[in-house]
Amino acid sequence: MIDNFEQACSWLFGLHRFGIKLGLEQTVRLTELCGAAENNLKFIHLAGTNGKGSTGAMLERALRNNGHTTGFYSSPHLVSACERIRINGKAISESEFIELANVLDSAVERMRAEGSQPTYFEAVTAMAMLSFMRHQCDYVVWETGMGGRLDATNIVQPVISVITNIALDHEKFLGDNVSAIASEKAGIVKAHAPVVVGQMALEAEEVIRLKAAMVNTDFYRAKDVAPLSEMDKAVMQVNHQEFVCGGETIKLKLNGLMQQRNAQLVIAVLKVLDLWNAESREALSMTRWPARIELLKENRILLDGGHNPDGLTSLTETLKALYPGKKFDWIFGAFADKDYSNGLEIIAPLAKSLSAVSFAEESRLSATPEDICCKAKALGIENCRIVEDLADLLNKISVEEKDADALPTVIAGSLYLAGEVLEILESPEHVLEL
Repeated sequence: MIDNFEQACSWLFGLHRFGIKLGLEQTVRLTELCGAAENNLKFIHLAGTNGKGSTGAMLERALRNNGHTTGFYSSPHLVSACERIRINGKAISESEFIELANVLDSAVERMRAEGSQPTYFEAVTAMAMLSFMRHQCDYVVWETGMGGRLDATNIVQPVISVITNIALDHEKFLGDNVSAIASEKAGIVKAHAPVVVGQMALEAEEVIRLKAAMVNTDFYRAKDVAPLSEMDKAVMQVNHQEFVCGGETIKLKLNGLMQQRNAQLVIAVLKVLDLWNAESREALSMTRWPARIELLKENRILLDGGHNPDGLTSLTETLKALYPGKKFDWIFGAFADKDYSNGLEIIAPLAKSLSAVSFAEESRLSATPEDICCKAKALGIENCRIVEDLADLLNKISVEEKDADALPTVIAGSLYLAGEVLEILESPEHVLEL
C-alpha cells in the first residue's frame, strides 16, 4: 500500500532500474489490468524530436478555450511527477497521484507474477490513461516519450497524429539518420486519423507521407495548411511576438523562432479538426510553457530546456534575433550520454563566459563540470568555471543590480537542469498550473 506522495515517487523511481523497453505489449497489459484499456477518449497523438511540449501546450489551451475538458500527458517533468498528467492545464493533485499509483502497483505485481516487468514510463502512461478516463476528458493531448512506433503511448487510436520535426536524438534507440528516425516517429500514423507535420527535411517528410499512404490516411504539411507570411515581417520582443500565418496576425507570449513554427503547426492541426476560431487564436496569446526560452527574475535569467543540437540551434537563433550582436554569460549542464560537445559548439559563438554545473538525476549520469569546461575551452570559451552551488549562484544573479538593458544569463543543456532552476527560483504553481 502506497500511503503518501514520497512513497509513490519512490515506487515509480524503483521502476527506473528496468530502463527503457521499446514495445507495446506491457503497456497494453497494464491498461487492461487497471481498467483503462477501453475508452472513448479523443487522442491527439504528438511525436517529434523537439517542440512537442510547446506544441502540446498550445493545443491544450486552444481546446480548453473552446470549452472542452482536456487531458495533457507530457514528459519529462520539471518539478513534480504530477505535472506529467494535467487536467484542464493543471497538474493532478498529489492525492490523485497516490491513488493512481496504488492501482498501478497492484497491476505491476500481477504482471510480475506473469513474468514481465513494466518500466517507469509504461506505468505513468497507464496512470495517465486512467486519470483521463476518470475525468471524462473530451480531448487528450498525448505526447510520446521517445520515438513513436514502439513508444508506450502508441496503444491508442488517435483522431489526429502530429509530428513536430525530425532531428538526431536518441540515436541508440531510433537510428543514426533522419530517415530512420522519421520511420520510428511515423509509427504513430494510423488509418482513419489524418497526420499533420511541421517543418522538417524533405527526406523525413517523405517517409511520413509514405506511411500515411500505406494506411490510407490524409497527410498535411503545416506550411501548406497555414503558411507563414514572407511578406509581413515578424515582430519579436521579449515575452511577445507577432507574425502572420494563414493570412492572420498571430500573437504569442512564448518566445522564440521555433515557437512560430510550433504555432503554425498548431493552427494547421486545429484547422484540420475544424477547431480554428477566435477562441483558439486567443489561446495562443495566453499559452505558457515553462523553461522554453523563459525569462525569469525581471529578465535577469533566460531559461531554456534545449538539450540537443536542434534545440540549442533554435535557442541561439532566438538570442540572435532578440539581442543582435551580443554575447552572454551561460550556465550549462548536460547528461553525459547526450551530444553536449556539439551543443557547446553551437553556443560557443554567443558565449563570453560559461559556468558548468552537474545536476541530481540518479537514474542517469550528468556530465562532470570539469569535462564541460574542458570541452568549452577547446571551443574558444576562455572564461569557464565550475559551479559547486547552483542555488547560491542563481540567488546572487536574481538580486544583483542590473541596468534595464542588461543581458540575461542564459541557462541551457537539459530539461532536468531547468527543473532544478525552477525549483530554486519559482513556486511550484509556476509549473503546475498553466
